[in-house]
Amino acid sequence: MDDSVSDHGEHIELPLPREATLSGPGGLFGHRVLVTGATGFIGRHLMHRLRKEGAEVHALTRPGGSPRPDVAGTTWHRVDLDDREALTSTVHRIAPSVMFHLASRVEGRRDKALALPMLEANTRVAVALMTAALDLPECRVVLAGSIEEPRGEEPPVSPYAAAKGAATGYARLFHAQWELPVTVLRIAMVYGPDQPDDRKLIPYVCQCLADGGAPSLSSGTRPVDWVYIADVCDALYRAATCGDAPGRVLDIGSGQTATVAEVVTELADIAGYRGILGFGDVTDRRDDRAHIADTGPAAQHLDWRAETPLHTGLEWTLAWYRLQRPAPDDAGGDLGLAVAAQAKSGI
Repeated sequence: MDDSVSDHGEHIELPLPREATLSGPGGLFGHRVLVTGATGFIGRHLMHRLRKEGAEVHALTRPGGSPRPDVAGTTWHRVDLDDREALTSTVHRIAPSVMFHLASRVEGRRDKALALPMLEANTRVAVALMTAALDLPECRVVLAGSIEEPRGEEPPVSPYAAAKGAATGYARLFHAQWELPVTVLRIAMVYGPDQPDDRKLIPYVCQCLADGGAPSLSSGTRPVDWVYIADVCDALYRAATCGDAPGRVLDIGSGQTATVAEVVTELADIAGYRGILGFGDVTDRRDDRAHIADTGPAAQHLDWRAETPLHTGLEWTLAWYRLQRPAPDDAGGDLGLAVAAQAKSGI
């Protein structure tokens, strides 16, 4: 059952959105936009960007979930994404011009027990949302895919990658057969300030360094394509507004790699940490191959490229985490970097 609330917890009735064109200098100004996964890392940053652009932002949170008070002007809707009837009803009632589907279950484990849960969370929900969008004329859909999705004949590396790849396959179907204006962005390893999942490498290492402790890490040899959160939000925004985006499946990343060891060492150097870094404390995951974005299509169809150099993004990210635990002898320097990080990311 859906329960729509304003930032102040009041139940509201929604008027029909005004008609407007998505492409052009106005972007999403005045448009009604729906975001799933709005309380997650990418979702929170994207909502700040959408509000800054003047969009009318609606966000989904699960029953019992708490809306984020720092995203002013957002209307929250409590709905269980696994309840297809309630989800469809909510989408139809909101009637957005654009729907960003960011909600996802992200686990890289190769455990066979994850096969069905990943299918439910990352494929079925995407199909339900695209089906609901078919009933809304001109509603554009942007799906957050994964750089780990299989290409060509290569097998998926995990249940997560397989489920994301299946969702992309359905997106192609919905566009080809029923002309749904859907775009899939296969996002590389996104990082930045205010990333709450300490299972991810960069927030975990930043928290360890901010606390002065040593992280426990794998061998560090895995190459990764890293992309800063503000650049990802820009790609999502362009996917919703560029006329050439519907029907595309585009990689969003830097097109370059840095190994886990290189990134961790860079963070330690920025932090002035000279202790052990714990490489080899954790066993490497099986089949952890490099996934590198092909940046050409995004540049062609979205006029998008990752703009934030890795060193700069790491500086801003570490500054944000250190600001959460300011030290008397270096708080001033960190504050300057953290302010820059907040300005760049939209926090």
